[in-house]
Amino acid sequence: MAELIDIYDEQRRPTGEVVPRKGSFLREGQFMLYVLALIEDAHGRVLITRRTPDKGWAAGWWEVTGGGAVAGESSAQAVAREVREEVGLDVAAQAQARPPVYSYRNVDLAHGDNYFVDVYHFTLDLAPADIRLRTSEATDFRIATWDEIASLDEAGIFLHYGRLREALAAERNTTP
Repeated sequence: MAELIDIYDEQRRPTGEVVPRKGSFLREGQFMLYVLALIEDAHGRVLITRRTPDKGWAAGWWEVTGGGAVAGESSAQAVAREVREEVGLDVAAQAQARPPVYSYRNVDLAHGDNYFVDVYHFTLDLAPADIRLRTSEATDFRIATWDEIASLDEAGIFLHYGRLREALAAERNTTP
């Protein structure tokens, strides 16, 4: 069965339109919702995963856990589901307790790739034994330092580095 997504307008209000995710070409004023989970341990290291080599975009690159919200799902529900499915961790309570630390919008009319992204920041007591990778999504994981992540970004094999740094800066500026 095709995965369905909700369509949002430019003000991020649901339009009531639901379309299949695969093959959809979003027009001007139509957006879908993605979520990213920045998961840090007590030492400030970040859980990152390596995308499978069969991904159509950025195959084999490193990233933080995330994905698209399915129809009827809130942002918090989507991030909790993505984290549970991809790495086997439970962040549902944290996701419900606090809003994303950062959100942004992408408009790519040429490719019909318009979306909102919510970035969540979670702190967990992480150990490698806690991670259960969904092998259809990722081939490996690391609990990496920001210097290691910066090196992966400099090598051109890490997704969303700039946006994650923006998210952390925004969080610092809004935390009392």
